[in-house]
Amino acid sequence: MTKGSEGAVIEREKSPAVEVEPVLHETRDRIITAVVTVVPIVAMLAVGWQAWADLLHWSDVAVFAVMYVATGLGITVGFHRYLTHRSFRTSRPLRAVLAILGSAAIEGPVISWVADHRKHHRFSDREGDPHSPHVGHEGGWRGALAGLAHAHLGWLFVHSQRGARLRYAPDLVKDPIVSFVDRTFLLWALGGLAAAFGLGWAIGGTLFAALTGLLWGGGVRMLVVHHVTYSINSLCHFFGRRRFATPDHSRNLLWLALPSFGESWHNNHHAFPTSAFHGLRRWELDPSALVIRALEAVGLVWGVVRIESARQARKAVAETA
Repeated sequence: MTKGSEGAVIEREKSPAVEVEPVLHETRDRIITAVVTVVPIVAMLAVGWQAWADLLHWSDVAVFAVMYVATGLGITVGFHRYLTHRSFRTSRPLRAVLAILGSAAIEGPVISWVADHRKHHRFSDREGDPHSPHVGHEGGWRGALAGLAHAHLGWLFVHSQRGARLRYAPDLVKDPIVSFVDRTFLLWALGGLAAAFGLGWAIGGTLFAALTGLLWGGGVRMLVVHHVTYSINSLCHFFGRRRFATPDHSRNLLWLALPSFGESWHNNHHAFPTSAFHGLRRWELDPSALVIRALEAVGLVWGVVRIESARQARKAVAETA
C-alpha cells in the first residue's frame, strides 16, 4: 500500500493501473447529468414566478436553510474532508450519516465523487486532472473562459478523465457502509427531496407550504449547493490569493468562504490536503472546521489532523493576487 499526495490510501496493482473510470452508458449518464443540471434552473424560474405572484414565506427560507446546511456539510465535511482526505476519524454510524447527507446533495455517488477528487489532487492543473481550467485550452480571454466553463460544469459531461474507482478509492469500495450508500445513491437523492417536502409541511402546515418547501429546499438548494461546489473547481483555480507554494494554480477566495463552508481557502487546502481545517488563520472563516471541532469536543470524531504553525511558515510564500 502507498499513500498518495492527498493522504488517501491508493492500492498498487500488478498490472498497469487504470486511471480513468470506464463509462458503460455514456449517453445515459450525460442525460442524467443534464437533468440534474437543468431541473434546479427550472426551479429558479418557478421561484421567480412565485416571488412575482406572492411574497416568499418564512417557511421556505427555513426549509432552504436547513437543507442547504445539511447537504452542504455532507459534501464538505463528509465527502471531502473525511472520506476523500481522511482528515479525522469517526464511528461507523456517523460515517453512514455523512455519506448519506453528501449523497442527498445530488453531486453523484460517493465513491465516484471521491475518486474524481483524489485524481484531481494527483494531477492538479496538469494533464489527467478531471476539471482543471488551465489544461487543454488556448491562451487569451477565450481560452480562459473556455477553461472556466469546463472546470465549472463542462467536465461533468466529459468522461475522458474521470477517476477510476478501484484505482483512486479502493478503501471505499471495500467499505461495506460506504459501498451500500454508493449503490443506493438514488434512494438518498430522492430522500433529500422528500425531506424538503416534509419540512415544508411540518413548518408551514399546508400542502402548498410542502410544495414550496420542495421547490426551495429541493430545486433551489440543489442549484446553489452545486454551483458553489463547482466554483471551487473553477474560480478557486483562477482568482484569489496564493499563500502557499503549490505546484498548481489553487487560490484562496475570501468572498466564497461562507457559502462554501470554508472550502474556498483552496490554496491552503492544496498545500495541506489532509488538514481538517482549510481556514488556517483566525480570520479565515471555516464553518466546516467549526463543525468538526464541535464533533471532536463531544467525542464523535477523533484523530483530527491539524497543521502546526511552524510547518505552515516553512511552506508560506509572499501572497500574490
